[in-house]
Amino acid sequence: LSHATLTGRAARRSVPSRRRARFTDAIHRWGVMAPALVLLAAVLAYPILYTVEISFSELDLATFQPGEWVGWDNYAATLTDDRFWNSLKVTGIYLAFALPLQMVLGFAVAFLINARWRGGGVVRALFLIPMVVAPIVAGGIWRMILDPIWGISNYLLGLVGIGPLDWFGDPSLAMASIVLIDTWRWTPFVTLIATAALLALPKDVFEAAEIDGASWWVQLRAISLPLLTPVIAAIFVVRWLGAVKMFDIVLASTVGGPGRSTNVVNLFIYQEAFGSMRFAESAAMSMVVLVITMALTAVFLLGTRALERRF
Repeated sequence: LSHATLTGRAARRSVPSRRRARFTDAIHRWGVMAPALVLLAAVLAYPILYTVEISFSELDLATFQPGEWVGWDNYAATLTDDRFWNSLKVTGIYLAFALPLQMVLGFAVAFLINARWRGGGVVRALFLIPMVVAPIVAGGIWRMILDPIWGISNYLLGLVGIGPLDWFGDPSLAMASIVLIDTWRWTPFVTLIATAALLALPKDVFEAAEIDGASWWVQLRAISLPLLTPVIAAIFVVRWLGAVKMFDIVLASTVGGPGRSTNVVNLFIYQEAFGSMRFAESAAMSMVVLVITMALTAVFLLGTRALERRF
């Protein structure tokens, strides 16, 4: 037999063996992931399916089991509830101010503390303290700081002739307070990721730019920001997923007031469920919010991938 014939037979025999190897590898991989998948199904899938079932039914408060099937009635009540749309509007206002502010401050601080100066390591460590403070505790602390009578913020502002300001009594200032508290707590997270990204940038590019006489502004605009664009997009998506769940800081500081000026959608759903005992309608609200969040997250992820391909 010729060498070509033997080679062809060997190649044909190797095809099934490669398929068996891939199949065995897939079985091993799924076997390793199976416990985690079962846990995720129990922790995530069951509550979501239970919420979906409740949203199409009347909840029996005696047994906490779905009762009479009502179809889309709960969703119709949700979509015609002005208070629900107001809570979505309040959440949108909070996100529109908090997320850009946290991103800008986080990267600005990262650029500052990434520079070589004495005490930089201590500042990095201290700057991470807000991240480890529980949100409910952070809201309580800032409620005392911003108290219109006893708070230290009005005392300091009074030294320069400003105030006193009713931080939680004025609707505009109340929303500004929520944005301030959330920014204080989450800007260190953005700074931490941004600092790691800055340390990973290639040093030879910046050295070549310095040799060519590029100023720090030119290096920032033409080198650092383009290289960091995928990281910026990824951090934005992560913070979006965290910020859209805003609940505990508002509960501890303003409780949604004054009026409904800081009543974010998660707090509103909580109040409707456990305050007004409207569990079925609240389940429908939760599903509407989930769909909106998933749709916007998909858009942000597509934008992130487009930026990664471009840069």
